[in-house]
Amino acid sequence: MTNNIHVSVTDWQRDHVALSAIRQAVFIDEQQVPPALEWDALDASCQHLLAYAGDTPIGTARLLPDGHIGRVAVCKDWRGHQVGLKLMQAAMALGLEQGMRVFLLSAQVHAIPFYERLGYRVISAEPYDDAGIPHVDMRYEHQP
Repeated sequence: MTNNIHVSVTDWQRDHVALSAIRQAVFIDEQQVPPALEWDALDASCQHLLAYAGDTPIGTARLLPDGHIGRVAVCKDWRGHQVGLKLMQAAMALGLEQGMRVFLLSAQVHAIPFYERLGYRVISAEPYDDAGIPHVDMRYEHQP
């Protein structure tokens, strides 16, 4: 099942319907993030990634120009199939191609081990609340 998963780089204008649908399902519907906190003006200036199973969009992430990776979301039925891993690897590879060497993200506390396996480390002194969900800041520095 995981060998049919691929990630494509896209932008908000071209694929906002698919990107929005995944984030709506994961963050707003499932995790109860208020819509006013989910949608921001940054989407237009970010590079977006879509994970697909065949032709079906199943996950998303975005890369900000300053190296922040965010809005990593995988549809419920596809969790545990390395979709998040493939999205993160693609986002980091895209940033590295553009000369980024430091990546930052705000991780939900339950996802810390996932990001640590990718080489990120927690840099927050303590967890903080973001949309009613405990988060920490994490950092990855590329070592050539």
